[in-house]
Amino acid sequence: MPHLTATDELEIIGSSGGAKPPAGSGRDGDGGRRGGSSGIPQRVYVTGITIAMGGILMFFMALVSAFIVRKGLGGDWLPFGMPRILWLNTGILLASSGALIQARRLFKRGDSGGFRHWWAVTTVLGLLFLVGQLIAWRQMVAAGFYLASNASNSFFYVLTAAHGLHLLGGIAALLFVGWGRLRKLTLATGTEIVSYYWHFLDGLWVFLFLLLLLGR
Repeated sequence: MPHLTATDELEIIGSSGGAKPPAGSGRDGDGGRRGGSSGIPQRVYVTGITIAMGGILMFFMALVSAFIVRKGLGGDWLPFGMPRILWLNTGILLASSGALIQARRLFKRGDSGGFRHWWAVTTVLGLLFLVGQLIAWRQMVAAGFYLASNASNSFFYVLTAAHGLHLLGGIAALLFVGWGRLRKLTLATGTEIVSYYWHFLDGLWVFLFLLLLLGR
């Protein structure tokens, strides 16, 4: 099969109406493009990431509920010093979402070079966010706020670590879709599901940041 460019891969998922896809375009009768020889409609991947995000949200809501309940149990909850670098980290993550939006916009226009550039910017900003989170941990330790010293500290480490691990998975997905060898997944679907996941983690972090800032 010849190599497909970003323009060839382009598809708009979820659009209603419009012209029918041309013959031989690779779209199946269910309205989703088949990936590779497996015959799996691409919308299955979109459904899968939606279910995965729902599971992740439930996991974090359980942690948040435990945070709120534990804080209200007694007077042993001590506030911790919020590392200032978390403000910068939040800005970096928001900027990464902006870069991802630009990458998707250029992809839809068929600008492969621009798409790769902004996709790479998103990946680098994601890595910078994780580095910033590690710096925040070091600042917490330097200030004497250890993992086991108080329940409030423990929740800070647990929430930020859990989010960081999920974001690391998002970076791996960015690398795979941007520079990996896609087989069953089209580039258009890959960029879509990674965008959903990345923006989800971005919004989740803003919520966690406000929770830690206001609830400590």
